[in-house]
Amino acid sequence: MKRMARSRKRKTPGMNLTSLMDVFTILVFFLLTNSSSNEAIEAPKVITLPDSVVESKPRETVTLMVTHDEVLIEAKPVMTTEELFQSETLVIEAIQQAMIAEVGKAMTMADSELEEAKAALAERAAAGEDVTAEAAALLAEPPEVNILADRTVPFSILKKVMSSCTNAGYTRISLAVIQKASQS
Repeated sequence: MKRMARSRKRKTPGMNLTSLMDVFTILVFFLLTNSSSNEAIEAPKVITLPDSVVESKPRETVTLMVTHDEVLIEAKPVMTTEELFQSETLVIEAIQQAMIAEVGKAMTMADSELEEAKAALAERAAAGEDVTAEAAALLAEPPEVNILADRTVPFSILKKVMSSCTNAGYTRISLAVIQKASQS
């Protein structure tokens, strides 16, 4: 009887922290990887984007910014906003030429997305789905541009910018906005 009493005293129950540490490590890695993926496009501090209820995030494409002072394509100044406002023509040659110079970058970005979309279509085709129409539409994708414009920029300026992009071959134009909560 004394032996059983001694063995009980020797065994002090301890807390095993290994599984708790594993959970905290996983939590830390989860928070680190997901904290940086809030926005697809970060707006510079000089631009205040308009608010909108949007469902999808923008893709990475050529970025055109319209600030109060200047128009920038991929952070390179092209012309001042005042020159753009004073221009009588709908298509601005300087913007069009700068956008044509960036077509190579837009196509490489589209190529990486194209490869992912092709793989997804191949999986669906292997499952027996008819994907011929989607495949034809996928191969005819034109280059795309995201326009970041301050909410106070007049639409007449944006119309000239969009017309210049269209003339340069960018028929898919996205306007960047701040995502608000959906109202449902």
